[in-house]
Amino acid sequence: MAWLAEQAARERDRWPLAFPAGMAAGIGGYFALPFEPAPWLGAVAAGSALAALVAVRRRPRAALLALAIVAPTLGFAVVQVRTLVAPTAAYLDTRGPADVTGRVIAVERRTAGVRLLLDRVTIEGIAEDRAPARVRLVAQGWKTAAPRPGDRVRVLAEVRSPTGPVAPGAYDFAREAFFEGLGGVGFVYGGGTIIDHEEAGSAWALRLARLRDTIATRVMSSLPGATGAMAVALLTGERQAIPEPVNQAMRDSGLFHLLSISGLHLALIAGLIFFVVRAAIAAIEPVALRWQSKKIAAMAALLGTAFYLMLSGAAVPTQRSFLMTGLALVAVMLDRSPFSMRLIAFAATAVLLMVPESLLGASFQLSFAAVIALIAVAEEIRDRVTRPAGPAGHVGVYLGGLLVTAIVAGLATAPATVFHFNRLALYGVIANFVAVPLTGFVIMPAALATLLLMPLGWEAVPLWAMGRGLVLILIVAEWVADLPGAVVALPALPFAAYLLMVGGGLWLCLWRRVWRWGGLAALAAGIVVGLLHDGPDLFVSEDGKLIAAKRTDGLLAINRDRASRRTADTWLRQSGQTAWIPWPGDGAIEPWLACDSLGCLYRKAGRVVAVVTDARALAEDCATADAVLATVPVRVPCAAPVVIDRFDLWRRGAHVVWVDADGVTFASVADVRGSRPWVVEPVSRTAGTAPPGDPEP
Repeated sequence: MAWLAEQAARERDRWPLAFPAGMAAGIGGYFALPFEPAPWLGAVAAGSALAALVAVRRRPRAALLALAIVAPTLGFAVVQVRTLVAPTAAYLDTRGPADVTGRVIAVERRTAGVRLLLDRVTIEGIAEDRAPARVRLVAQGWKTAAPRPGDRVRVLAEVRSPTGPVAPGAYDFAREAFFEGLGGVGFVYGGGTIIDHEEAGSAWALRLARLRDTIATRVMSSLPGATGAMAVALLTGERQAIPEPVNQAMRDSGLFHLLSISGLHLALIAGLIFFVVRAAIAAIEPVALRWQSKKIAAMAALLGTAFYLMLSGAAVPTQRSFLMTGLALVAVMLDRSPFSMRLIAFAATAVLLMVPESLLGASFQLSFAAVIALIAVAEEIRDRVTRPAGPAGHVGVYLGGLLVTAIVAGLATAPATVFHFNRLALYGVIANFVAVPLTGFVIMPAALATLLLMPLGWEAVPLWAMGRGLVLILIVAEWVADLPGAVVALPALPFAAYLLMVGGGLWLCLWRRVWRWGGLAALAAGIVVGLLHDGPDLFVSEDGKLIAAKRTDGLLAINRDRASRRTADTWLRQSGQTAWIPWPGDGAIEPWLACDSLGCLYRKAGRVVAVVTDARALAEDCATADAVLATVPVRVPCAAPVVIDRFDLWRRGAHVVWVDADGVTFASVADVRGSRPWVVEPVSRTAGTAPPGDPEP
């Protein structure tokens, strides 16, 4: 313990770097709670910890302890306040077809039709005070000119509450929608009618949305197809129009990050503006002699990247990148070093203060993991790399830097990639080695020229160059994605394993002294926990219609050919599987499953789980099975040790089941989500309400 205290004392200058990690722990603790804490709890805890820090600030060890408490309690308080002020109104059931009116605040083009984000919503049959704050609707059949931001529209649509996870621990769209103020999602029947236009002098957010829409329209008219959609993504952040095969090729080749505006794009834009402005000032001798061109160029780059941030929609990776780029440019203006780990700590703290819920998203975790690792490596090799001599030396350093960057970023983001997407692109280094220089020297300069020349109507030439560069990137992506073994599908990583890997990686990167290598032990422990994890044997959907069972070879079989692709694909992905395997039909007898017209018997490790689809099978199965998984209501006493029926699925969401020699265990979506503001809970069974299609007598 004394040795650890000594190491901590020697790293005092790096203590602030751990502050955002402490905030993240508090935010994660808030979301891990199964209930909503008292509104005053976070503020009181953070205030008490801050007071303690002030009281012991001159005693280093006590101050370190107090600081370790302040950061988590502050994170807890910030996310609690964020939840309290979230604007979403609960939307309880599906409505439609129903007349929906609202003001368009965003238009996203898709491969078919458009997706509209509406506010000031009214829905037929819903009281005004119960209407969602915002609704997002897909309109595939809009035949007239698509509406623009600011237009008020009337559509015939089906609207429902944002859906929760399709399995315990899976992606929770309802939680994300809650913090976005999105209370309803759905689709439009046919087209719609524009009933009003908002004046041009409306709020700046609508003006910006109109500008984004105008840019997208002009780009798509010059660059139709996939290249145009990719160009729109890089200019405005709108990615809905990119065809799914293109998205898949970019994912499988490790190039998908190029379609999400983040650090690379902001740095390139800032660098281009800085270089052009400084060169222009240097070309005018009287100005160059009187003004500090470096500081003027840095200010111009800061303003340019701020505009690009707003134009691109200010996603979390873009916010992080802007904060880091902006601080680096401010450091240039103050004649300070712009590169240090303090940059990333500042950016992480700022993002967590503004949008604490972003901590749970893949964008936040992937972007910060990559940048933290790259800065840590840069700190290690900064003093060991000699200044290159001549053009060949500079080219060699650049190419070596590309290779190191691709390897380090790939390793750093691997745990988050497996945790969120259950796949790894093994040849990302190859693809990035070609695509990143192409992006830096062709695509982003052309993108900047497009934005500058579009007001004059002269964007055709830079757009052509941008399109050619994107075509080459797509060729590289498809070639790499088609290589044998380009992608490895991996089963779901348990949260404990992921937490160990993240903690170990942070420990390794944040500290500089010998104790940092303890992070390797945590990383190794996370890998071991992940390898020992055994996924569920049975999955069943919330409505009881979709069931998947693990065969003796470890692969999942699914009981319906035409079912919810999103649900089934999530289950397959969590199991590290890509192929869709059909469930054996009635009368089939397998070592692991036997089915008839009333249901199936699943067997593993000497245990039997009865999957009941007809109530007539309950009497026999309840008497003989170790567990009963019924997609119908169980209205009779059942002696099976574990019973899950239609009402359990309706009330608690999708279930997963593990079967081993010790017995049968299960978990539900409700077990993970708890009772939180973003969870829409059905009315209790005692109130006489039943799931759709299963009325109680």
